[in-house]
Amino acid sequence: MKLSVVIPAYNEEENISELVSRVKKVNLGQYGIDKEIIVVDDGSKDRTVEIVKKIKDIVLVIKAKNNGKGSAVKEGIKYATGDIIIIQDADLEYDPNEYYRCIKPIIDGRTKVVYGSRFLSQQQKRVNLLFFKKHKSAYRFAFLGGRLLTLIANLLYNAHITDEATCYKTFDAKFIKSIKINGNRFEWEPEILAKVRKRHVKIIEVPVSYSPRTFEQGKKINWKDGIQAIWTLVKYRFVG
Repeated sequence: MKLSVVIPAYNEEENISELVSRVKKVNLGQYGIDKEIIVVDDGSKDRTVEIVKKIKDIVLVIKAKNNGKGSAVKEGIKYATGDIIIIQDADLEYDPNEYYRCIKPIIDGRTKVVYGSRFLSQQQKRVNLLFFKKHKSAYRFAFLGGRLLTLIANLLYNAHITDEATCYKTFDAKFIKSIKINGNRFEWEPEILAKVRKRHVKIIEVPVSYSPRTFEQGKKINWKDGIQAIWTLVKYRFVG
């Protein structure tokens, strides 16, 4: 069995080398699982591509133009040759050591889709709250927007999840490759949730840790992405 780690990257010269190093160190061989790493550069204007080219034993996909995270994810899925695919942001917010936790429900045949939730662990909830309090003015929309998206997803699609916006989305490869993803930016995430649930596939959540970064450190999502995500959830409830 093989896990494909798809890493969409845009202007991540400060983080990409360390992130790939952490991914490489994850030992899944003890579970009989091979691993491939696919970095999709989404038209970076910094040294991201130059840095990644020097790293051995990974697949580098270079997009000439920046089209958004969804576009990069779609490209990564296309190149993936594994049985399971996990999405890994190029920053250092999520811990690759938690991959097995994310893929086990798929290996066990319990589902085809797993989300790593930042809201299932009481310890992580405390970390989230402390970060929100410290950066309240700047992150009110990001924090509350994510909670609102989750609420809407549950209302419209009976998803029974706690974290719609999580990075750690894990898929049975054949299943995700069978779904056409239209969104090119962050709206690919509510789109895929809608299409997964409309196929009556249960999304299982597992607790993951999370170390949020600030906008100054390179966080890219904004309020416009939030509005588009809400519209995407509503739209696919009635079309497609």
